[in-house]
Amino acid sequence: MPTLKAFIVIVLMTLAPIAFAEEKPEAPSESAPVANEEKASEASPEKESKSSPWLITPLISSDPKLSTSAGVLAGYVYHFDEQSPPSLFGVFGTYSTTDSWFAGIFGIAYFGEDRHRLTTALVTGEVRNDYKDFIGSGYNVKTTDDVSLIALRYAYQIYGHWYLGPQFTSTNYAIIGDDAFSGEVLEYIGLSGYRANGLGLYTQYDTRDNQYSPLTGQAFEAHNFAYREEFGGDDSFDALNVDYQYYIPFHQKHVLALHAMGRWTNDAPPSGYSTVELRGYTSGQYLAPHSTMVEADYRHMVYKEKVGAAVFGGVSAIYGDDKSDEDYEFYPAGGVGLFYVLNDEKMVVRADFAVGTEGNYGFYLIFGQPF
Repeated sequence: MPTLKAFIVIVLMTLAPIAFAEEKPEAPSESAPVANEEKASEASPEKESKSSPWLITPLISSDPKLSTSAGVLAGYVYHFDEQSPPSLFGVFGTYSTTDSWFAGIFGIAYFGEDRHRLTTALVTGEVRNDYKDFIGSGYNVKTTDDVSLIALRYAYQIYGHWYLGPQFTSTNYAIIGDDAFSGEVLEYIGLSGYRANGLGLYTQYDTRDNQYSPLTGQAFEAHNFAYREEFGGDDSFDALNVDYQYYIPFHQKHVLALHAMGRWTNDAPPSGYSTVELRGYTSGQYLAPHSTMVEADYRHMVYKEKVGAAVFGGVSAIYGDDKSDEDYEFYPAGGVGLFYVLNDEKMVVRADFAVGTEGNYGFYLIFGQPF
């Protein structure tokens, strides 16, 4: 489900940073009580005041696949306790000039002094695509993808910075050709969508200083889904996902963010294949059983710790398709961005323009950093 998968990533990993970017409070140091008292005395009433927990934000993107889309996200930020990062609960909806739309609700919760982490989402939508050289077939194809998804993930702190827990997803992903020719092409290559229910195990190692806008630390995630006909799906196959993020600070407000991820499948139908996971490419244009990606994002404050600029680049590879003449297909991309720090909670709004190969590009207006 490349289209829906990419959208969930955007919602739960990219839009999540609109929540308050607060650092976890540190326990007072017995060796430096005077320094702590001085910091407390220097705190102004304005900094002690709390911002409104309600969020209403615009969502805008533009690429060759969905053309220009716009929408809104409304969220509520809640602190379960002082040791846990802020939680975010919200609803969202988007609509594009190609009559594509998405809508859903989601929740990202941290509670029990950050011993418990819970993520859930319910998404539905319809995507109209106009592909050129669809999956290397040499044909131009127009499709309509009807998608719906329910996802639930829970992780418990088992030791130090390690978390472990189960996850579940239920997906209904149907692809329909918008004309007779497109329908024949989809039937020929075996791409017709699927209904699948999957269970898996999720593990995470997390030392980031902030869940939503990190400056230091690292995060490693690995999780799998076992989709089975016995669970009520159309096919039985497996998918493994690995994600790693590392943040290298420079001076006070500059950071080099490094990101690597991969997705590998076994016995998946074409609709369950992996896709290119880089800004600048449209999800679902290029498919193969497996994909990997590496990227770097350098963020530099340029004006009074309020305005920053970013330069980013990376490369994604898809592989594992026996029909391909080459074992690996590489897709590089790069771009520039500008971001603005909105408040003391480090909430940022960011605009990125990314360019790939073969006429791929994308413009994204998002809240928070991409990762």
